[in-house]
Amino acid sequence: MPAPHANVPVTVSGNVTAPRGHHVAMRTTTLRRVCVASTLALLFLSYPRIALADDAAPVQAPRIEPPRLASDAMPRYPESERGSGRRVVVLALVLDETGHVVDASVTESAGKAFDDAALDVGRALVFEPARKDGAAVAARIPFRVVFEEEQRDETPTSAEPPPEPAPPPPVVLAPSEPTSIEIRGARTAREPTVRAIERTEMRTMAGANGDPLRALESMPGVARAPAPGGMLLVRGSAPQDTWISVDGTWIPLAYHFGGVASVIPGDVLERLEYRPGNFGPEHGRAMGGVVEMQLRSPRKDRIGGLAQVDLLDGRLMVEGPLGERTRFLVAGRRSWVDAWLGPVMRSGGTGVTTAPVYADAQVVLEHDLSSSTTARLAFFGGDDRLALLLTSPDAKDPGFGGSFSARTTFTRVQGRVDSRLSDRLRLVTTGSWGTHSESFAGGDNRVETLLHLAQLKSELRANVARGVNATGGIDLLYTHYDVRLLLPGAAGLEDPNQGPLFAAPTRRLDALGQAIRPAAYTQLELTPGGGLTLLPGARVDAATDTRRVTFDPRFAARWDLTTGDYRTTMKGGLGIYHQPPLNESIEPWGDRHVGHMRAIHASVGLEQQIGRAFDVSVEGFAKELDDLIVPRAAETSTASGTAYVNTGTGTVRGVELLAKLRPVGRFSGWLAYTLSRSERRDAEDEPKYLFRYDQTHVLSALGSVDLGRGFTLGARFRYVTGTPITPLAGGVVDLDAGAYQPVQGTKYSARLPDFHRLDVRLEKMWRIGEARLSAYLDVQNVTNAKNPEGLVYRYDYARQERASGLPILPILGLRGEL
Repeated sequence: MPAPHANVPVTVSGNVTAPRGHHVAMRTTTLRRVCVASTLALLFLSYPRIALADDAAPVQAPRIEPPRLASDAMPRYPESERGSGRRVVVLALVLDETGHVVDASVTESAGKAFDDAALDVGRALVFEPARKDGAAVAARIPFRVVFEEEQRDETPTSAEPPPEPAPPPPVVLAPSEPTSIEIRGARTAREPTVRAIERTEMRTMAGANGDPLRALESMPGVARAPAPGGMLLVRGSAPQDTWISVDGTWIPLAYHFGGVASVIPGDVLERLEYRPGNFGPEHGRAMGGVVEMQLRSPRKDRIGGLAQVDLLDGRLMVEGPLGERTRFLVAGRRSWVDAWLGPVMRSGGTGVTTAPVYADAQVVLEHDLSSSTTARLAFFGGDDRLALLLTSPDAKDPGFGGSFSARTTFTRVQGRVDSRLSDRLRLVTTGSWGTHSESFAGGDNRVETLLHLAQLKSELRANVARGVNATGGIDLLYTHYDVRLLLPGAAGLEDPNQGPLFAAPTRRLDALGQAIRPAAYTQLELTPGGGLTLLPGARVDAATDTRRVTFDPRFAARWDLTTGDYRTTMKGGLGIYHQPPLNESIEPWGDRHVGHMRAIHASVGLEQQIGRAFDVSVEGFAKELDDLIVPRAAETSTASGTAYVNTGTGTVRGVELLAKLRPVGRFSGWLAYTLSRSERRDAEDEPKYLFRYDQTHVLSALGSVDLGRGFTLGARFRYVTGTPITPLAGGVVDLDAGAYQPVQGTKYSARLPDFHRLDVRLEKMWRIGEARLSAYLDVQNVTNAKNPEGLVYRYDYARQERASGLPILPILGLRGEL
């Protein structure tokens, strides 16, 4: 069955190095008994009724301490508003775990001049952070800025020199009603490393064009995806090894065609969380990383929205209340690259009928069932289309020519209920249903897939006792698949020696079926004191298509050696991660006896906070991979011409560095560096080789500065080691095919030249009453660097040329918000 984290056509075209699962955890009776006993013990501890037992110690509700103002700012009364008297502006301030303001917005206006002055004050404030049970957490608070106009003495005083003017009375700064304080991030991280990108960072980062997943590219551990992009490469793993979800619901792809935009825009997201490894047991079916996007709640105060248009696309969003307890959000986006790229490519002789077109939509309806329970119904989906007309056949493969088209669509309907059953119990249940279809046509070759997916995830979090929290949940995935292929050559086998495609026999393979993959997980959060947090957990997965059960024990720990403004934290993790097969378990082209792949994650790191504005973290990681699925040629023994075996192994080693300057004052930014090496071996008696996506050095440096008067300037620089390639030593004539056959060198033994790119973004914002208008210029590849993305060979493979990637691309846009 096609696993819900990969595209069937991608696998069919030859992602042969994707790892698969392992079954060591179930190989002996003794170990199986230990696993079952451990699981039962953890489930028993996480069951909430244990906290209510007669002999249990009384459980106290979490102790919440609101943030306290530590340093303020003293602006003067706006000169342009003299004579207006007393004015009050109410702000909504978002504070991070250090008490710094990361976002500020006006909720009650007193006019543009007062609002601008109040926002300048709000962004400069520093608080003692909010705390839950003594631990600093993020928070969102209302805040009042009261402007009092000083009195001026107009009486003439000619007999004496004028007295020194009295200093103006300070602007009154005061938090609003404390009952409105919203504590954010109260749940302790269940893994050593969780990196988050907030909404404000998504929108203003240079080179990302306001896109959340483009912003993720600058994080440690994320390698650069080769053009045309559209993949996430995390810590030396294949793109299909990373799980991508929206509030727990899996989605099949991260980016639209070409990687120019993510399928969920940042305007509808509250936060993006990225887990590069050693993630908790609530995440499964993946052995790379986890990327989770969190939809934001629609605004409650009034109707608002935005409109944005630039060179790539246009978008609209409307949101607001439908009553005291109900609110909505509707958003949509459509590209118009086809309006200008099509004519450009046609003028170059490509013969384009339709350039890439992408669109997406999101709808959120949220209702407070009670003061402790919120229900939400959401829809999100995307559509990508591409059509080309090649006016002449390929010189290397005369059978490849004519029309080419591809389309990918997905939809999800998601229901979610978040209920705080008591001060110590919280139940979150999310259910979803949707489709995922892909079609590809090139000449007489076709691939058509249609998946219907249903997912149910329910998680109970319990405060069992002081210093003991427990989490338990179920995670059920159902897939119905209908896949039809008409392809030349061996399906799923990337074999450079099979000759030109037009000379290979055509194979037709159809599959119709279903698969169920249930899972259960549990985790304890133990805080015995001294700043130590222990996170033991386990996950059990089953799969009807492979008839396998896997057990994944996981453990993580964090230890705050010091606290306060100079916090020092040690962290580490160790765990097992299984991933089910993709379409390799589907007959007739696959084999249901193919097993799951396995990865063992290990990491250790150190975090150092330096004052309230600067953080540095260093983390070393390692992954051992085994039971990777390797395709082998089987021309006569299988219908697809390919057999799959669990003989592959691999290793990944690396170090990550992140130095981050928080948005305090006018400057913010970070420096991220990853040093790593990823290798694979197809069998024990075969040599090791570099993984096709290995990148030794990945460096990202980015920053932004508030220039004042509404101007913001940002820049991003990336340097990446070149992508591994297999060199060709020339070509020989294939008389049967009537074309040249390449002579291969050692697998992935050479690299393309290194990649480097500088992006710059300049934005100007105006405030018009309650509205905000922005104009921006986002210039990607400012230096017009000719970064090679591949090699193009002459028909006889005697000569090669580099194919360059994206040239300088200026994106000019306008954005209005209300």
